[in-house]
Amino acid sequence: DPTLSQQMLLVRRLVELGRATRAESGVKTRQPLSRALVAAAGFETLGEELRAQIAEELNVSSLASLSEVGGSLVDTTAKANFRALGKRFGKGVQAVAKAVAAADAASLSLALREGTASVEVDGETVTLTPDEVIITETPREGWSVASDSGATVALDLEITPELRRAGLARDAIRLIQEARKNSGLDVADRIALRWVSTEEEVVTALGEHAGLISDEVLATDFATGSADDSFGEPFTDEGLGLTFRLRKA
Repeated sequence: DPTLSQQMLLVRRLVELGRATRAESGVKTRQPLSRALVAAAGFETLGEELRAQIAEELNVSSLASLSEVGGSLVDTTAKANFRALGKRFGKGVQAVAKAVAAADAASLSLALREGTASVEVDGETVTLTPDEVIITETPREGWSVASDSGATVALDLEITPELRRAGLARDAIRLIQEARKNSGLDVADRIALRWVSTEEEVVTALGEHAGLISDEVLATDFATGSADDSFGEPFTDEGLGLTFRLRKA
């Protein structure tokens, strides 16, 4: 299916861009974010299943088109790619470069995402391709943006208290999964777990997301409080102020 193949290539490309801009922002992968905005040729035709896959890979609650917020997220500049343009225009490359610099950068960027853009050079219309114009999009405060060859992914970096607690729950999941492995449990073994934390926010987070945590770590019994001698040795994480003990259910 050629269409599906092209869509999957776009999905992988957007995921790579999203991961790159998340890494550049310093926000860890396990921290959920509220939304990602996307601009790329073909994005509007992606079905809900493929969009959901992108959202899951980027750990965002929602995915939408960048066009919904216009140009409010980035400051855009455009300049000629002299190496690429020189092959076509030779000595005329300076005139084309001047036309590119004088054009509206945001409009050029939008047109190039869709395929090609045009500028006026000495009274003639010149069509440009994405590799002939270098678009630079600088994210404004509160956003992290990555662009490449006409595709852009913007992440909303605002971390609300709810999102922060969701991130803490995922940190706990990682710790418990590591503890399961270190305890020699089989990947399919169900467990019982007791936990305590000195951090009020962690206590709230693990209470709010007890169902998710239980599902992820296969806990049929997940509760706060002291553990009896049937449980294994304690595991402690100072960053979360969290101590827990587990055993096979």
